[in-house]
Amino acid sequence: MYVDKIKITGSAPPKELGLKKYQFPIKVIVLAFAMLGCLTLTALAQPAATSSGPPSVGSALNAPSLSQLFTRNDPVRKKTIETIFMVFFGYLFMFGFIGIINRRVKDIKARHMIRKNVIYIVTVTLIVIIFFTWIQNINSITIFLGVAGAGLALALQEVILCVAGWMLILFRHPYETGDRVEINGIKGDIIDIRLFQTSLLEIGNWVNADQSTGRIVNIPNSFVYKYANYNYSRGFEFIWHEIPVLLTFESDWKRGKEIIMGHAKHLAEGQEEQVNRKIDAMRNRYMIFYGKLTPIVYVNIKDSGVELTLRYLTEAKQRRSSQDNLCRAILEDFEKEPNVNFAYPTYRIVKN
Repeated sequence: MYVDKIKITGSAPPKELGLKKYQFPIKVIVLAFAMLGCLTLTALAQPAATSSGPPSVGSALNAPSLSQLFTRNDPVRKKTIETIFMVFFGYLFMFGFIGIINRRVKDIKARHMIRKNVIYIVTVTLIVIIFFTWIQNINSITIFLGVAGAGLALALQEVILCVAGWMLILFRHPYETGDRVEINGIKGDIIDIRLFQTSLLEIGNWVNADQSTGRIVNIPNSFVYKYANYNYSRGFEFIWHEIPVLLTFESDWKRGKEIIMGHAKHLAEGQEEQVNRKIDAMRNRYMIFYGKLTPIVYVNIKDSGVELTLRYLTEAKQRRSSQDNLCRAILEDFEKEPNVNFAYPTYRIVKN
């Protein structure tokens, strides 16, 4: 059976439109138009509120101009204008500062963390300023907080728990951006932490290893209170990994053990100092003790052969690559040994 080679040709993929560089001016223009629209609506609302009858054409033509709008002493209008200006200039400053960060900071993680902190600081500052701009009486603040708190506690329990989880993540740091975690059976690398949810780049699932699937999973921040959090990276970036190797009973299993141990020790030479330093740092925070950090090979007797299990330390994100390197080296050396053979399931049929 012959199969002809088919060459598939097609046009090159279209280039990106490059709209990212226009996001900042677009946001500024949108905010400017929003501010202008609010000012116009506020200006037109005053004649309708003071007149007893329906608005006429003359009243619409006599609507106050923007210059008159700024000179009036109406407290509600004054606070509205102040709020609009604070929001406009606050977000103008935030977008401009983020643009500078994106151009100047080269480290991806540091750039992301600075951006998030700037957004948090500007948003919280604006909320506090606007809150005290509109509510200046202590009694009003107390009544407002009491009524709002009671209503929110009943209607938004999950939302409040998500915000509480975000505060726990922010101050206690059970995990941070870049960590590899597992929560409620979901494993992945954290790529973003927001007010209500945390975004993970999923690993595992149908991929038979700790490697990315390409999907982004969003989990609510309330999970930090409801489920156990397994952090692969926090404090100690190394995990114990095991590789089982099954040899036949007729094989020289001692020679096989020597080969496996030789490659494992060679792998551990470059990271022994780093592992000891991390262990010492963990002992300052936790009551932790490791009696043995070097690789070891355990021997076990199975139904179909002798099992040699290599146990060694590796970085959480290098588990598959380290296993691949070790397995390649072990296979190459086993090929050179005639007395070392892998065991595999076999069937024997005996005829009488």
